[in-house]
Amino acid sequence: MPSNPRFLLSIDPHEPPPGLEGAVVAIGNFDGVHRGHRAVIARAQALARRLRRPCAVLTFDPHPADFFGRDRRIFRLTSLEAKAHRMAELGLDGMLVLTFDEALASLDAEAFLRQILLRRIGAGAVVVGYDFHFGARRSGTPAFLREAGPKFGLQVEIVDKVVADEDGSLDAVSSTAIREALQRGDVRAAAGLLGHAWSLTGLVIHGAKLGRQLGYPTANLAVDPSCQLRHAIYAVEVALDGRRLKGVASFGRRPTVDNGPPLLEVYIFGFSGDLYGRDIEVFFVDFLREEQKFDSLEALIEQIRKDEADARRILGA
Repeated sequence: MPSNPRFLLSIDPHEPPPGLEGAVVAIGNFDGVHRGHRAVIARAQALARRLRRPCAVLTFDPHPADFFGRDRRIFRLTSLEAKAHRMAELGLDGMLVLTFDEALASLDAEAFLRQILLRRIGAGAVVVGYDFHFGARRSGTPAFLREAGPKFGLQVEIVDKVVADEDGSLDAVSSTAIREALQRGDVRAAAGLLGHAWSLTGLVIHGAKLGRQLGYPTANLAVDPSCQLRHAIYAVEVALDGRRLKGVASFGRRPTVDNGPPLLEVYIFGFSGDLYGRDIEVFFVDFLREEQKFDSLEALIEQIRKDEADARRILGA
């Protein structure tokens, strides 16, 4: 978490957290914290300044799609920890997280407004996107909030659609569109929708150390099983100790070596330190090539050299 003494992360509050009473609350899943999400957050912050109130986001965990999908998990763009980090960086006063379970899913729109927004959160105003729905059977709509909110003393603002590009595209920026781009390996398109390069944060674990033997030692990261990023080679940047280091990464099953479970392997240019047991964040800048199987380790090494050269050219390393 960045240094932000005002920022409060509250999980399942049963009453308004101290310091967030009467807050302006932006509501949503905020998976990816993309440009559309940030438009909602910016509107909430502007309203909070006008009303001289604190500003927070209200989100849900697990993702509602996981709850309703049961055994099928959605491709999560942002972990809860990474989401809190982004919200703190944006200058919010807090993030409120509600466990999405049967009890929450069964609340109708008015009960959600009364029991959650007013009683447990103590919101003074709410801001949502044009397509936000809540409550049992998605009965709570922006129109419902706009009409019912003032009856309970709750100011409501609705944020219009944010389009995907500056050329008049009618496609809204959405987490679904970002997931689809990443599934294709199109990390540049994902970055355009997000407003920043998509990243993964993971714990550096011990591997077979084959990269070291090949002359390309890698930091190996265990990735959330929900990740559906295309198996491929990417030019990347790595956030480490306040620096942005450049490198090349392979995400996939290593078909030349063992065809094992998906693993993210990152070779950081010019780095020679011990990263085991540390969390690092990897930003995906560009797609280099598909993952492929080579006939020999020598052929693999030759391709790694080409991958490094391509990544250095793209990253200006």
